[in-house]
Amino acid sequence: QLQLVESGGGLVQPGGSLRLSCAASGFTLTYYAIGWFRQAPGKEREGVSCISSSGGSTYYLDSVKGRFTISRDNAKNTVYLQMNSLKPEDTAIYYCAAAGAYYCSGDAENYYNYWGQGTQVTVSS
Repeated sequence: QLQLVESGGGLVQPGGSLRLSCAASGFTLTYYAIGWFRQAPGKEREGVSCISSSGGSTYYLDSVKGRFTISRDNAKNTVYLQMNSLKPEDTAIYYCAAAGAYYCSGDAENYYNYWGQGTQVTVSS
C-alpha cells in the first residue's frame, strides 16, 4: 500500500520553529517530486513549497520565503519542511504530496498522485 505520512506538527509560539517530515511507505520517493500544501480554517488549500525529485529545484510561496526550507533525504525516503520564525497566519493543516515526475508544481494540486493525511500546525501565544 502506497502511503505518505506527515509528522512533526504541533503547537508553537510565534517566532518558534517546527520541522515537518513526510515519510513514504510502499514506494521510494527517489523518483517523485514532493509538494507541501496547507489549509487554514475557512480557506482554500494552498501550495507552500515543493522540491524536485533530485532536490535540485525548489519553490516557495512568497509569504514563507526566507523562513521555510524544504529538503529531502532519499536514503531515508523522507522529505522535510523546516519552518522558522513561525507566524499565527502559518496555522493550518499541512499536507505533503508526491508526483511521479522530476519537476514539482508549487500550486497545482492535481499534479500530485499521492497525499498524506495531514499534520496540524498551530502558531499561538
